[in-house]
Amino acid sequence: MSVQPVHHHSPAGEERVPRTADGIVGALSPAWRMEFYRELGTAPLDQAEAVLRRWWCEAMLDTDPDGDRITAAALDGTLPLAGVSSVLARRQARGLPVE
Repeated sequence: MSVQPVHHHSPAGEERVPRTADGIVGALSPAWRMEFYRELGTAPLDQAEAVLRRWWCEAMLDTDPDGDRITAAALDGTLPLAGVSSVLARRQARGLPVE
């Protein structure tokens, strides 16, 4: 398994999509919004955070300024890849969560 490294940096602590339900909803298309609400509304309380985390990732991908370029490169087979172990090591070195 491999992943695409992402190097977007937001100004001083700002995130493109706030890590809140309202932030996620604001970044999703209407069709995805309804799916988000359905999934969050039916999630057991102990799974709500995981649902929010998953949909925040979707919202970040959907609002990525390089999204079209990355999609085209993936479809063309020219997308540069990095191994999961190197991504996890980089995140750990930066003090970011890896779970």
